Amino acid sequence: MTDVFINYRTGDGNDIAALIDNELSNRFGKHRAFRASKSIAPGTPYADALLKNVRRSALLLAVIGPDWLNFRSRLNDPEDWVRKEIKEAFTCGLPVIPVLAGRKVERLKKDTLPGELARLADLQSVRLDTQNAEADLKRLGDLVADMIPELHDLERADTPAPETGSVSNTIGDVNGTAVQSRDFTGDVGGTIIKDPAGPVHSGKGNIYQNSRHESGDRHYSGDGMTNYEGDHHGDNRHQFGDSRRREDDGR
Repeated sequence: MTDVFINYRTGDGNDIAALIDNELSNRFGKHRAFRASKSIAPGTPYADALLKNVRRSALLLAVIGPDWLNFRSRLNDPEDWVRKEIKEAFTCGLPVIPVLAGRKVERLKKDTLPGELARLADLQSVRLDTQNAEADLKRLGDLVADMIPELHDLERADTPAPETGSVSNTIGDVNGTAVQSRDFTGDVGGTIIKDPAGPVHSGKGNIYQNSRHESGDRHYSGDGMTNYEGDHHGDNRHQFGDSRRREDDGR
């Protein structure tokens, strides 16, 4: 199935036609765009292939290069293939979009066109500048997808789904530090505490909750122990290194 027919003249816009073909093929699939020098197999009658693919397309892109109008004598020839393809698109009721190849190419004017192509001057054009090729090609691809919903759906369908059990980014752009995690397996540097429902001990040794030594002093124990006692609403949290001490020992 051909969705986009790329009309161009060899020697005036064929390089732009190739860029467009490459963009659409990479985005939607290599058989969704028709470009004669690529799409017609050797030994195939090209006249039949050209007209058949115009008729089966949903859109025609007419590449207008800087010398396009200089081929006026050929545009006036009923057997000129650039002219025949555009005329066939008009006959079939296909949308036609003039693609101005370069920043210096001007919009077409009716008085410079053969009568059967004069409608081109009334059509909204798009510009494709090689100095801004990436953005212009992306914009053209978006336009094609909007005009041909099947391609829009195809593009979404080709987006790979995440693997089962994988972690995807759901926090977007972050300025600063952010940690996104799922399940942890293997060795993980640091201490990970998930959904605590009671006292938390991140070191080694004993832990005492709401307990005091028989003398009434608070008792802390454990190497690298982190102790949280009571309610914490902005108060200090105490972390100790390798130690076994009483709070009142003066150190």
